Amino acid sequence: MLNLAKRVILQVMGDKRTVAMILFAPLLILTLLSLLLGNISYVPTIAVDKTIPAPIVSALKEQDATIITMENDVDKTLYLKDKKADAVFSLNGQSPKIDILEANTKSGKAMNCIQDALSELNPTAKMQINRVYGDSDFSTFDSMGYIFLGIFAFFLVFVISGTALVRERSQGTLERLLMSQIKRYEVVLGYTLGYSVFAVAQAILVSLYSMFVLHLPFEGNAFWVVITMVLTSIAAVAFGATVSIFSTTEFQVLQLIPLIIVPQIFFSGLIPLDTIPYGLGKLCYLTPIYYGCSALKLIMVEGQGISAIWLFLVALLGYALVLCTINVVALKKYRSI
Repeated sequence: MLNLAKRVILQVMGDKRTVAMILFAPLLILTLLSLLLGNISYVPTIAVDKTIPAPIVSALKEQDATIITMENDVDKTLYLKDKKADAVFSLNGQSPKIDILEANTKSGKAMNCIQDALSELNPTAKMQINRVYGDSDFSTFDSMGYIFLGIFAFFLVFVISGTALVRERSQGTLERLLMSQIKRYEVVLGYTLGYSVFAVAQAILVSLYSMFVLHLPFEGNAFWVVITMVLTSIAAVAFGATVSIFSTTEFQVLQLIPLIIVPQIFFSGLIPLDTIPYGLGKLCYLTPIYYGCSALKLIMVEGQGISAIWLFLVALLGYALVLCTINVVALKKYRSI
């Protein structure tokens, strides 16, 4: 028994990638969680209606927030949609009313500032909260469903396609293919198209099931939801193929998940990107999950169409094309010339 344990320990110690995953991957993920989910230093902006009494405005200005006064005859939702304010504070008769775009960290901080200001003047005041996107009785699944769709569309397909070329190499199939007259781009496109068929099938099935069986709320056209899911899945196929080309075993592909998949989830819409410290929110532009989930949010939450999401769809398609090009170049090391 001790000899077996010793052999396992030496085997693991000999694989530096495994040791790094065991010791340092948790540290990386915990650091990201601390930065993304910790006490953010974001200062919310609150738009105040001109009918708000001066004592309440003064109490608001004592809070850790930026207070602006709304112009006359301006739609409150414009302040929210144009990102001029995280919340709009007004009076509905004698009752305080807060309008927010959606429930997130930014609007939450704005509402806390308003509640703290009112508690000093009228602790018994009951506030009305109105959300532009999403009803107040939405469940967590209803509010974050688009994120789950984007993550599942990417992650599950990545795991399957990520082991594809590794398995082909271990079985000798890839070497035999490259010894023939078949071109490298034909190999890459063949594998990509083959796994994309299953990726497309999964995307369509998951989309339709979520919308028509689980009744996940969506304001836009179901067709664009399916298209976005399909392109996200195709990008995942290309991403998985890239990882598999630079891995020697299927286990190494799985090892990379904490480093290349888990961090992407934080840029899927779970957290407002402009609240992430040190400008780390800009890293979202390097992750395909960001483009997929952003497009899904515009369709399902805001009811937008192709005019609003086309740039995200082009980004997903471009991501897949760039990765396929990298895969073709990388395959050169497996071909004997």
